[in-house]
Amino acid sequence: MSRAWFSTTLETVATWWRIERRDGVTLGFTSHDHDIAFDGLLHRTAPGMVPSAIRRTATFEADSAEIAGALSHDSIREDDLAAGRFDGARVVVGLVDWETREHDTLYAGTIGAVGREGAGFSAELRSIKAMLDTELVPRTAPTCRADFCGTGCTLSALRFSHEAWLSAVSTDGTAVQLTLPVDASRFAFGTLRWVDGVDAGEVQRIEDVADGWLVLERPIDPATPAGLRATLREGCDHTLDTCATRFANAINFQGEPFLPGNDLLARYPAAQS
Repeated sequence: MSRAWFSTTLETVATWWRIERRDGVTLGFTSHDHDIAFDGLLHRTAPGMVPSAIRRTATFEADSAEIAGALSHDSIREDDLAAGRFDGARVVVGLVDWETREHDTLYAGTIGAVGREGAGFSAELRSIKAMLDTELVPRTAPTCRADFCGTGCTLSALRFSHEAWLSAVSTDGTAVQLTLPVDASRFAFGTLRWVDGVDAGEVQRIEDVADGWLVLERPIDPATPAGLRATLREGCDHTLDTCATRFANAINFQGEPFLPGNDLLARYPAAQS
């Protein structure tokens, strides 16, 4: 840090924190009683939101922090939390001099578990040290470990992405029908990203496809009007058969489908027909 904070009896210092969501929306807040603008972002006063004590260590143990606040703040709504808009968002916390706008960063990480407590919420923050808990040697599995069109898969995401338009929403909002350029069955286990409407930017996993309906991981408003645009990416069930026959990509399969499991000694021989 370039400044020794709280080195004098009276300081013009406030706490600030910034939330960068995965859909591109960035929100800034401050504990000061007036909004403060710096780094090209307006940090709005948020008396209902309080960052907890930040614990930083010199070891490999992850730094810890937490943010608590009221659901009444118009930038963080209960519906957005329930829809997962803040899951995995990047969070930066620091100090700012509200007169000179000099500021420093104390903590940077991502949002982990988000919980509701009465009329408020709390969010666990994970520091970058949490990446050290990643297993460097992957465990064996009969299915592919690689994300479809991700690292290790090597397939092009653009090749399997399609633009579509909403045709209908089920009465409970858990399934949608869209005007698709290819067969709907290809999108099982894929993703849907809304381009228009109140949910623009939100990405949802497609859990299943039934009779042309795409079953979503989270329900949407049943009154959502038809005609909204969406970008869909085809899905994969991560089996070797699908990888080989549908995508011709068995050479990059990241699994061990023929490796005997832990139950090998407990298996019974199959009767000869």
